[in-house]
Amino acid sequence: MHRPEPPPVVRRAYTDLPHGQVHLRRVQPAGPTGPTDPTDSAPPLVCLHMSPASGLVYETVMAQIGRTRTVLAPDTPGFGASDPLPAYPGIGDYADVVIALVEALQLPGPVDLMGYHTGSLTAVEVARRRPDLVRRIVAVSMPVFSEAELVRFRALYSTDPIFTVDGERLLEKWRWFVEFFRVGRVNTVEHAARIFLARLSGGERHWWGHHAAFGYDVVPVLQELRTPLLVLNPDDDLTEHTRLAVPHLASGEVLEVPRWTHGFLDTAAADAAALVTAYLDSGRVPAAP
Repeated sequence: MHRPEPPPVVRRAYTDLPHGQVHLRRVQPAGPTGPTDPTDSAPPLVCLHMSPASGLVYETVMAQIGRTRTVLAPDTPGFGASDPLPAYPGIGDYADVVIALVEALQLPGPVDLMGYHTGSLTAVEVARRRPDLVRRIVAVSMPVFSEAELVRFRALYSTDPIFTVDGERLLEKWRWFVEFFRVGRVNTVEHAARIFLARLSGGERHWWGHHAAFGYDVVPVLQELRTPLLVLNPDDDLTEHTRLAVPHLASGEVLEVPRWTHGFLDTAAADAAALVTAYLDSGRVPAAP
């Protein structure tokens, strides 16, 4: 009986950039004698995580996608193990780091991008700034907020310290995340803890990514963007906000994936990898799983 080849190994590394070091995860197709020459396979895929979190959220799915192309998942500056930018960065600052990373690694381009929430905004901003550098984009959510909603979200994702002597704020964050991550319904406690630890990696910079996202007007960018864009809309906290992006998409389409929610890059890694790979290979929107 033929057994499928195991996925290639995800490895970690650091790259020096002008602002400091960027930590990243990297995987590439494995041939009979080891990793293949990246110029022989599909364009590299650079995956940008939500904030707060780290490239860890992509580790399972990138091993699957890495069967056919080089995949990188950097930690956003100030999160994971990447050095922070000066306070307080915007989406444009994060986009500049992605551009600098692609150039520093001398990736054969143009590259493909995948973003998740904050990472989705960063991805389209990279394409806006450097359309020559980006071939296609897959985004998990593409939220459009009203001013009233921005007030509510800024209050929800406050700047209060997480780490206090009594630990109450940390416990509050964990209890919130248990509901947010649908522990016991979709995800396990162990799975949630793994991602929660990544979310704590920014320390008291935990709100910097939200600050950047809530200060970024994505509508004019989507209206002008000519880079092919597939927006996945799972059943999560930004489902309705993502649907508001539909009228503004000049070169993209929203694909409803209601069977998926937070954690699907682990719990549905094979299906997610197949969908992402199908779109990147063909440019055509695949059927929802």
